[in-house]
Amino acid sequence: MHEPARRTVLIADDHPLFRAALRRALEEAVGAAEVIEAADVESLRAAAARAPDTDLVLLDLMMPGSRSFAPLAWLRSQHAGMAVIVVSANESAAVARAALEFGAAGFVPKSAPLGDLVTAIRTVLGFGQWFPAAALEDAAAHSAAPAAIAARLASLTPQQYRVLELLALGRLNKQIAAELGITEQTTKAHVSATLAKLGARNRTQATLVFKSLEIQDVAPLSLER
Repeated sequence: MHEPARRTVLIADDHPLFRAALRRALEEAVGAAEVIEAADVESLRAAAARAPDTDLVLLDLMMPGSRSFAPLAWLRSQHAGMAVIVVSANESAAVARAALEFGAAGFVPKSAPLGDLVTAIRTVLGFGQWFPAAALEDAAAHSAAPAAIAARLASLTPQQYRVLELLALGRLNKQIAAELGITEQTTKAHVSATLAKLGARNRTQATLVFKSLEIQDVAPLSLER
């Protein structure tokens, strides 16, 4: 008999003590695993690139480099094979529901007992979902726009996604070209393709789509601007 494959798990949280707690929950849930740690968004991206076969990401949304759903949307867009459990200090049912709509497989408040986290890890690695009941109540009554936005973001290539991030920062084509090491003509082509995939008529609309990922905006989103 073959032994089960060793899991690879990426823990993305800027607090060392909480990363240790997540390691403990992971060990209880699955035993030995290959664990990669990231303390900010930049190191999260680098780790995901180095380990594209990662099975699970335990993700804090409020790390240095982002205070939004952007890291979750990026993971679902660029590394769709990685399951994501959001582990958040924000316990709002609206935030949990938005995490679900943006593609997370689970959501665990940081105040939850260790047993909940263990159960969530086992459930998600078993191809299930784990969310607080309040996040799932009356789901049909809530806007499907976050899921639609996530789907549009998922259609972007890595370069187009980076272009969108720079557009949201107010960068001009010349600045984007310099930062990405490409020509302005290529930049213009990426911008046009990004706008088309997002269904945005201009750079301002594209920026609004990206900024709708901000954690403070948990009301129903709209793609119509």
